[in-house]
Amino acid sequence: MLPTKTVKLQTGTPAPDFALRDAKGTVRTLGDFRGKNVIVYFYPEAATPGCTTEACDFRDSLSSLQGHGYQVVGISPDAPEELAAFTGDFGLTFPLLSDEDHAVALAYGAWGEKLRDGEITEGIVRSTVVLDAEGKVTLTRYQIKAEGHVAELKSALGLA
Repeated sequence: MLPTKTVKLQTGTPAPDFALRDAKGTVRTLGDFRGKNVIVYFYPEAATPGCTTEACDFRDSLSSLQGHGYQVVGISPDAPEELAAFTGDFGLTFPLLSDEDHAVALAYGAWGEKLRDGEITEGIVRSTVVLDAEGKVTLTRYQIKAEGHVAELKSALGLA
């Protein structure tokens, strides 16, 4: 298998549009979030330890983030049904979107090679892209760790 060429997004560039189903099966687009600052984070798999830690951290910080004008959107290759279970099990109150063919992750630079259990595999690279109200990239973080990520992100955004 040849690795997929991934290009990371650059600050100041327009974010690629998307149309993905949420946990309820409703199609959501990037345009749905126009006029708002958006934190788009990519995670490998719902209900796994790291992904749960990160999602719950965003959940617990959501009021603070929204108070500073940021919306949060999580994207993974999970099917909408899996996202619905994840949302319900952990009381997640922000949209989770299904990128089953990983096309959006690829467009955002969040798909590529990673080390997993001592093996190099291809998949979601835990990443976050922050967009302004016009959909332009203001901040990117690639190859991040789930634990402490939200605190680091808030600090980088000047919110901590």
